Amino acid sequence: MFLNTDWVQVGDTVLRAILSLVTLFLITKLLGKKQVSQLSLFDYVIGISIGNFAAEMTINVESQYMNGIVAVIVFGLVAYLISIWTMKSIKVRRFFMGVPTPLIQNGKLLQKNLHKVKFDINDLLEECRSNGYFDISEIEYAIMEANGTLSILPKGEYKPLTVQDMNLKAQKQGLCSNVIIDGNIMSNNLENVHKTEKWLMKELKIRGRELKDILLATIDVNEKLTLYERNNNEKAFDVLE
Repeated sequence: MFLNTDWVQVGDTVLRAILSLVTLFLITKLLGKKQVSQLSLFDYVIGISIGNFAAEMTINVESQYMNGIVAVIVFGLVAYLISIWTMKSIKVRRFFMGVPTPLIQNGKLLQKNLHKVKFDINDLLEECRSNGYFDISEIEYAIMEANGTLSILPKGEYKPLTVQDMNLKAQKQGLCSNVIIDGNIMSNNLENVHKTEKWLMKELKIRGRELKDILLATIDVNEKLTLYERNNNEKAFDVLE
């Protein structure tokens, strides 16, 4: 079987695959992260079409390289121009991206809107359960977003308690800094939280840990140091004041 393989054609296919991958990557970078994380119907159609062109360019060795590349670029540019257009015009945005559709309003099911988004009652119940609501009587509003996700506002009596409701003092919130990753100290991140490697090594020594045994270490805005060891046993330690 290998003796009869046309290696020239195999090499051509490899080259086509690399070209299609590079082209797809560049077009995806042009369109932005929304193309991946928040697919509207229009984004979905564009994504499928571009993927199809790239696959055809890779597999169909009888076609010219440029045919597939030009097709991908044209579709990518059209999608990019339309995304710019939708940012400037509400009407265009509604046409291409769609609009949110309420499915539950004031605690009542909107059957007409369910039919409009091609949802039956079982689909709605499944989405509600996925959002943590097993009893739809707890829901005040449920809205189908343009990208197909369901946003839910619970009734007042079913809203979770907040720090404000309990008159408690809230801790300062913010992002954690990764100061150790896979046994390596992230010096820049340490500087950003105004800590030094000497301080970090001292904290590890206090807790009886070695740098090579730490898979991940983070510091939050309240200066709490959390260590995650390689043995998958998660252990957290507070910073000594």
